[in-house]
Amino acid sequence: MNEDTLKGQWKQLSGRVKEQWGKLTDDDLKVAEGSSEYLAGKVQERYGVARDEAERQVKDFRDRIDQHDRNY
Repeated sequence: MNEDTLKGQWKQLSGRVKEQWGKLTDDDLKVAEGSSEYLAGKVQERYGVARDEAERQVKDFRDRIDQHDRNY
């Protein structure tokens, strides 16, 4: 899933993001609006993980969404 697709489907995906990272607020998700970079920054901040770990988690999330979409 590329950044444009993520932004385009953000409203549908924000619920799944909230399931994955429950510490993120609705305001965090509203501001993120599909930005992987912003999302990784918020994951880093809220969960106290290193930046590269937060980026990995976001990438893994995007990959799972891609895999799920390909199966349907």
